Amino acid sequence: MSDNKNQQPQQLNIEISEKEAEGIYSNLAIISHSAAEFVIDFTRLLPGIPKAKVNARIIMTPQHAKLLLRALNENITKYEKNNGTINIDGPSNFGNFSDFGNGSPMVN
Repeated sequence: MSDNKNQQPQQLNIEISEKEAEGIYSNLAIISHSAAEFVIDFTRLLPGIPKAKVNARIIMTPQHAKLLLRALNENITKYEKNNGTINIDGPSNFGNFSDFGNGSPMVN
């Protein structure tokens, strides 16, 4: 029988291309879900332009969505410890989101 206590954690090697490394700016995420998956559409709202295009769509299982939530919470806690509280209270520049259907908008 092998001893699991002496096993080293497996290292994960992640590669990223130049295009993906540039990133995509988003100031709005629209989140919807079914029983099997969560869908997060990332878009960018610009002043004076009433239409926005989805720049990226991420589809994940409910378990991975919850792990993402945990990771975001941990990282926001670390960020606020070093940089101060992120203020999200107050008026939004994006108006009424009721036109987005069942999705819940999240402003980044």
